[in-house]
Amino acid sequence: MKPLICIVGETASGKSELGYKLAQSLGAEIICADSQTIRKGFDLGTAKPNQIMQNTVRHHLIDIIEPNDNFNAAKFAAKVKEVIEDIYSRGKVPILVGGTGLYVDAVIYNYSFLPRSNQILREELNNLSLDQLYNLILNKGYKTKNIDVHNKRRLIRIIETKGAQPRKSKLRPNTFIIGVTLDRNDLKARIQNRIDQMIRDGLEIEVRGLVKKFGWDIEGLKTIGYIQFKEYLEGNISIDQVKLNILQATLNLAKRQRTWFRRNKSIHWYKQPINLEDIVVLTTSFLNESHFN
Repeated sequence: MKPLICIVGETASGKSELGYKLAQSLGAEIICADSQTIRKGFDLGTAKPNQIMQNTVRHHLIDIIEPNDNFNAAKFAAKVKEVIEDIYSRGKVPILVGGTGLYVDAVIYNYSFLPRSNQILREELNNLSLDQLYNLILNKGYKTKNIDVHNKRRLIRIIETKGAQPRKSKLRPNTFIIGVTLDRNDLKARIQNRIDQMIRDGLEIEVRGLVKKFGWDIEGLKTIGYIQFKEYLEGNISIDQVKLNILQATLNLAKRQRTWFRRNKSIHWYKQPINLEDIVVLTTSFLNESHFN
C-alpha cells in the first residue's frame, strides 16, 4: 500500500499550518479531515483554509456538500479512498490533516461501519433532549466508552445500533502519523485570538446569512462557533458572552480531541513550536523507506 502522511491534534494547535508548509516542501496535496469544513458556506467559524492557501497547495474535501446535507464518517472514508488514488495517479503524496478523530481513524484503521438507521426511529430520537437520550442509553445498558456523550448524533447512533460500534482493523500499512500539541495556556491564547479574528472578519454576518436561509435545525448550525450565536441573535446575551461561550466550548472540544488521539500509540507527537525542517527530514525518510516514486 502506498504511503499516507497524517497530521492530527487539537483545534488551534497549528496542525493545518504545519500540513500546509509540509505540503509545500514535499510538493504534496492535503486531504482535510474535518467534519465542518466539508460544508459550503461554513467558512469563518470552521477556520477553513483561506483562498491563498488553497490556491498554493491543493486541498481536497473542502466545500463538497451543501449546508443542509447529511454527512458521516463512513461517507468520508469512502471519499478519501477515491481522493488518495487520484493523488497517487498524479505522482503526488497525500497528507491527511484534521482534528475530527472518527474521520481520521475511519481512514487509517479501515473502519467497518454499521448499517444505516431507520429514518422514523431517528426522527423520534432526534426530538429527545441530550439528557433524555443519555438516560435511555443507561437504562438499556449500552456502553458509552470512547463516545462523546455531549454529541447528540453519537448518542442517537448508539441507540440505533443497540450499543454496537464500528469495528476497526489494524493500522493502515505505510502510514506515518504526526501529532501536534502545545502548552495549555498557549492553546487558550491561540483560541482567543482566533475567535477575535473570526468576529472581526464577519462571523456574525456569516451566521445570520445561514440562519436566514436554512434555520437553526441544520446540523452545521448546531456546532461550535455557530450555535453560540443563537441566544445572541434572540437578544438574550452580548457578543462578549458569545465569545466566552465559543472559547469554553472550543476548550472542551480540544480536551476531547486530546483524549481521542492520545489513545493512539502510533502517533509521533511534536510540541509547538515545531521545526519544519525536522518534519521534512522525518517524512522524507518515511517516503524513501516506503519506496514511493
